[in-house]
Order: sequence, then structure tokens, then C-alpha cells
Amino acid sequence: MVALPVTTWRRSKGREEDQDPAQDQPLHVASRLHAFNRFELKYLVPVEQAAEIRDELSERMDRDLNSPVGGYGVWSLYYDTPHLRFYWEKIEGLKFRRKLRVRHYGDLDGVTDESPVCVEIKQRVNRVTQKRRITLPYGVARQLCDGRELVEHSPAERAFIHEVLDLVIRLNLQPTAITGYQREALVGRNADTGLRVTFDRRIRGRDRDFDFGIATPENRFTIPPHMSVMEIKVNERTPHWITDLAARRNLNLIRVSKYVQSVEAFGLAPRSVFHVNEADCPPPAPTEQSLPQQRPAPEAPLKAGAQ
Repeated sequence: MVALPVTTWRRSKGREEDQDPAQDQPLHVASRLHAFNRFELKYLVPVEQAAEIRDELSERMDRDLNSPVGGYGVWSLYYDTPHLRFYWEKIEGLKFRRKLRVRHYGDLDGVTDESPVCVEIKQRVNRVTQKRRITLPYGVARQLCDGRELVEHSPAERAFIHEVLDLVIRLNLQPTAITGYQREALVGRNADTGLRVTFDRRIRGRDRDFDFGIATPENRFTIPPHMSVMEIKVNERTPHWITDLAARRNLNLIRVSKYVQSVEAFGLAPRSVFHVNEADCPPPAPTEQSLPQQRPAPEAPLKAGAQ
């Protein structure tokens, strides 16, 4: 694998997680590359509880400036081999594994070939998650990943572009699944600036119609809609007050992958032990407050002549 040069950076337009640690780059350098390493902890949490946790975290964290009230959309197109190599590497828990995806932030309404997307290689090295990405117009990203064509790039972007092209051609990668969800994000402050917590809800996807610009795609929930995925992301170690919160609220770490969940939900592979089954996540029982109030039946009008 060709090493990715990381001497040139810039802040990608979009999310706080794309912040650039190298602030002293020459102003004339305009690389679209970005890379970062971190640890990720995941929990499956009911939506109502996730809202309570978010409110509690807000006392010590700030809302991501790019995360409006209600969150923002995240849509990802995943590529895999005809035999689902990347899926099986995840299931088997290989210490080094990679996957390729094209990601769009925001609503899909009005997506065109000029809309910015991220072509991203996400890889796992032991317990560390590494992401490398480049921001391209959607049409150029499709030309690279679907058309398997070398696209225009700067010298600093050459290694990454060639790595993507090598993966697509050598492994015969093809679009396999799209995932989408609504994300709310909080970021740490002061000593916790490397901390990021996200809440993903309405997790859905599809195994066809892989164009982001399709007007009325048929998506379906791949995780029960009353559940959300909470992710704690740190550069080094998790703050003690976060682990205390998780213990106090009886949160259990899980291995969940939105891509794996989609592959199994659409029957592309057998359901693994990591699959989130709807039967294991029953919806909350309705309470008296949530039950619709029954209106008293109107009195029948008296018939003519009745006393």
C-alpha cells in the first residue's frame, strides 16, 4: 500500500471531526486531503434515553457548529467486492481491515454532479480507527470510483487517488449498499477538545439505486427506528466522567456497523452474531401520557316523538 503524504492539510468543509491539527501550513497550499486517527466506542440506545444523555452531556460539551438543532443527514455509499470481502473482514474481526465509501453530508434533495462529497478510506489498525478522505465534486467521485478513471489531482493528492483507484480495479469493487441517518454531534471543550460524541437515529439504507441524486429512493430501516447509535470518539483516552456516565446509565459496548447491518438486513449475507435484531430491541411500552385520549361518545339525538 502506498503511504499517504500528510504534510499538507486543510479543514474540509463540513464537520468538526475534520478539524486540521496543522495550523501552520503555507497559505498557498490547497490540498483537499484530510486524515485522522482515533478510538471509537459504540452503544445502542433508545431514542428517548439518547436525548436525555445528550442533554446531560451538553453541560460539559458544546454542540458542533455544523450540527443544527435536530441534526444533519449523513449518507454513505459503500463499495465491496462481489464476494463481500470488506464485510467478512469486519465479521471475522481482522486487526487490519479497510473499506471504501463515498459520503455526502446534508439532505439529498438537489444533489448534482457539482455537490461536494468525500471519497474516504476507513481502516482499522488493531483498536485504532483511521480515516483518510478527499473532498471532490460528486461527478468526479463517481468518475473515480464507478468509472475507474484517474481524475485530476494535485501532487499532494496523488498517493491517495492512486490508492483508491488501485483498490477499485484490483479488487473489482462495486457499489453494494447505501446507508443514511440523522446525526447530532457534540464536541469537547477545554481539556476534552479531542472528544466527540454523536447520536445517529433513523438509520436506514438500500441495496440498489446507488445514485445520491435519485428523486424517490426506496429506503428502509436497518436498525429499529426507536433505537439510536451513540458513538464516543477520542484521540487518546476516554475522559473518566464519560465512562462514569456510561456505567451509571447501564450502557453496554456493542460491535455494530451500519454497513454490516445493511448487508444483512437486505439478505446479501447471513445474519451474524453482531446483527441488531428488532426482537431484541422491543419498542417502549406506551404510557398513559402517550396513549390517545378517548373522547366520550356523543349522545344519540332523540328521535321524533321520543320522551
